[in-house]
Amino acid sequence: MFHYTVETNKTLNETVTSLEESLKEEQFGVLWQFNIQDKLEEKGLELDDPFLVLEVCNPKEAQRVLTENKMVGYFLPCKIVVYEDNTKTKIGMPRPTALIEMINDTAVKELAEDIENRLIECIDRAV
Repeated sequence: MFHYTVETNKTLNETVTSLEESLKEEQFGVLWQFNIQDKLEEKGLELDDPFLVLEVCNPKEAQRVLTENKMVGYFLPCKIVVYEDNTKTKIGMPRPTALIEMINDTAVKELAEDIENRLIECIDRAV
């Protein structure tokens, strides 16, 4: 599967707070939080459920992968989404390993596996 998605009983805001704390433990920071529901409302469109995109980065890891292969920059920063779906809060991300498959670089794939595992741990701790 191209993604990793889990459900939590926490509210959207509780989930984001928990996720941010968990990410800090792995030296990932949230660069930007994009509220798609609010942006669509600004444009006169509706989205029934909240949907947040968190752009996350670990500078050391970004430097490592970009040094190995500049094409990886097309996938940076990593995205984690937090949204409500049928009254459930979900956290998910595209798997870095799935994205890296498009580059076909063994060294970068190993780095992506490490980053993916660490991000999954962060998501799981936030649940």
